[in-house]
Amino acid sequence: MKRIWIDTDTASDDAVAILMALRWPDEEIIIEGITTVSGNVSLEECTRNALYTIELCGKQVPVYQGAGKPLVREAVFGYFFHGPDGMGGMNYPSPKLEIEENHAVNALIDAIRANPNEFILVTLGPLTNIALALSIAPDLAEKIPMCYVMGGAAATLGNITPAAEFNIYVDPEAAKMVFHSGLPLTMVGWELCRGEANLDDEDIKSVLAMDTVYSKFTVDCNRQAIQTNREWLGEPMLPLPDPITMAIALDSSICTKKGKYYVTVDVESEVTRGMTVVDERGVLEKDANVTVCWAIDVPRWKEALYKTLR
Repeated sequence: MKRIWIDTDTASDDAVAILMALRWPDEEIIIEGITTVSGNVSLEECTRNALYTIELCGKQVPVYQGAGKPLVREAVFGYFFHGPDGMGGMNYPSPKLEIEENHAVNALIDAIRANPNEFILVTLGPLTNIALALSIAPDLAEKIPMCYVMGGAAATLGNITPAAEFNIYVDPEAAKMVFHSGLPLTMVGWELCRGEANLDDEDIKSVLAMDTVYSKFTVDCNRQAIQTNREWLGEPMLPLPDPITMAIALDSSICTKKGKYYVTVDVESEVTRGMTVVDERGVLEKDANVTVCWAIDVPRWKEALYKTLR
């Protein structure tokens, strides 16, 4: 049985990743909890989006609200990419599900300590909650068998600056703390969702042809992302970095090339703030701390998505 805990700044692609996890056909996949963090949108908005997505899937999963801002910096949001509500401006109705009373950081600590080595952690947003949890309970690093991080850019091509990916850029201090905490990490960089890994026009047609509430939701809530991706980044159609990370967490064979390296995060320069520096050649002669996914099986990734939308 694979027990998964999701930490998310739920906007459009996060929502699809959550949907994938909740609708994964393998009955041995259990989503134990979801914690929310400020990032793509405000904490309140991302929590509402997570609750709505769970409700859409007809599931019951506890949701805990976490950090409303980065550790030391002012909040940065991604409305330009995800729309005014983080969901493509769809203005979905308020969910009936309610958040849990416990704070996300405390909930995560309690859950991991009560179930050591049982939970796989999947992070889809800034790493603020995880850094806070590790600062309070550093023993968590030895109690989580793997943390899949949607963050960074191993090829040093950012989507918010020339060198940085958004999740790491928003709270680079938290990311650096987590990367050097001893927590087993697999970094799934933004570059893995580019090019052929995008859902192109034909893919979108295939998704809409499924004619389910889930397929329609996937396209609708990402309509701003599609437009921005084409106009700003010059990509084919729809990038889904969070769902790719979730797909790898659910089916590790989707990552076809990986290696373990020393990786750190720049927190000093405004030019390279949030850059994930991967010492691929080992020139720094430091111990490897992060497993980096370099390539994915694109058809297998897309099929993993499609089987949760039908």
